[in-house]
Amino acid sequence: MAKRALTIAKKLDNNSLSNGDHLDFEEKVADLDRQMEELRRLSSVKGIDYSSEIRRLQQQQVAEFKRVYSKLTAWQTVQVARHPKRPLLSDYLDLMVKDFRELHGDRSFGDDRAIITGFGHIGRERVMVVGQNKGKTTKQKIACNFGCPNPEGYRKALAKMKFAEKFGIPIVTLIDTPGAYPGVGAEERGQAQAIAVNLHQMSRLRVPVICIVIGEGGSGGALGIGVGDKLAMLEFAYYSVISPEGCAAILWRDGSQAPEAAKSLRLTSKDLKKLGLIDAVIAEPLGGAHRSHHDTVYNVEKYIVKTLRDLKRTKLENLLENRYAKLRSIGVSQTEQLRRKTKAGRERIRAALDAVESKSKRIPAKL
Repeated sequence: MAKRALTIAKKLDNNSLSNGDHLDFEEKVADLDRQMEELRRLSSVKGIDYSSEIRRLQQQQVAEFKRVYSKLTAWQTVQVARHPKRPLLSDYLDLMVKDFRELHGDRSFGDDRAIITGFGHIGRERVMVVGQNKGKTTKQKIACNFGCPNPEGYRKALAKMKFAEKFGIPIVTLIDTPGAYPGVGAEERGQAQAIAVNLHQMSRLRVPVICIVIGEGGSGGALGIGVGDKLAMLEFAYYSVISPEGCAAILWRDGSQAPEAAKSLRLTSKDLKKLGLIDAVIAEPLGGAHRSHHDTVYNVEKYIVKTLRDLKRTKLENLLENRYAKLRSIGVSQTEQLRRKTKAGRERIRAALDAVESKSKRIPAKL
C-alpha cells in the first residue's frame, strides 16, 4: 500500500502546480508542496539528503488528496472543472487524435473558433471530432469568446457531422463551455435556432455519436453538440442547465449564493449518473485532471475506443431506436420507465403471436 502511495506521489510531484494554482480547499496540499520545495532547495544548497522526509510528505499529500477529493461539494467540483490548468480541447487533439485534419467554416457566415471540427484517428478508429475550444493564451481566449460558441459554430458543427454521416464515420464530441455566446450579434444570427436545429438533426444521425463533457457543460451551449448514443462525463466535470452564478443571480439576486445554487442544481457526475442523465463517469487522476493530462486523456481514449466498438456492433435501425428511447426517457421516473418497457414487451409478444396465427395452417396431403 505504501509503495502504491509513493508511485502516486511521484506522479503528483511530476505534475506539481505552483502555489497560485492550488484551489481554496487545497490549503493543506499547498502547505505540503511548500515544505517539499523547501527541502529540495536545502538539499541542493547544503548537500544534505532529505529524500526520506520528502517521501514521507508525499505520502501525506496522497492521503490528503484522497480525503479531500472523495467528498467534494458541488461548488468545489465546479472549481475543479474550471481549473486554469485543466486539459482543454487542444490537449486532447495533441495527445489522443492522430492525423487530425481540421475543417473550417459554416458556408454561411464564418469560422467560429469556439468550435473545432475535423477528421482524425482515435486508436484504430477513424472519427469526426467536434469540440469546444476555450483557448490557452489571452489572444486565443478572446478569439474564441472564452469557449462560448456563436451560431455559425453550431452550424459548422452540424455541417461537418452531416459530412461524416455521408461516409459512415462515427462522431465524437468533446464538450467544454460555460454556455453559448449571449451577444447581440449572436442572437441576431439565430443562436437559439442553431442550437435547436442541432438537437433535432443530431438525434437522427445515422452513425454512432459519443458525447463527453471534459470540463464545463453549461446550458444550451453544451446541448448544441451533446445529443448522441452515449453521454459520458469526466469525474470532476459538471453539466447543468445554467451556471451556479447565473442561478444564484436569478433566485437570490446574489452571486455569493453560487455554492448553494450548485448544490441545488445537482450538476456533478455522480448526481447525474444516479438520475440516469449520463451513461458513464470517466475517472480522473488523483487530484483532478489538471494533475496529469496524459492519464486523463488516456482514460478518455480508452472509453471512446471501447464504446465505439460496442456501438458499431449494433444494427443501424436499433442504434437509432435506442437513441430515441434514451432521449424520451429523460426526466421520466423509474416506475414509468418500467411501465413503458413492460408495455413495449407486451406489444412485441402480441405482434409475434398475431403473426404466427395469421399464417395459414398446413393441410396434410391425402394419401
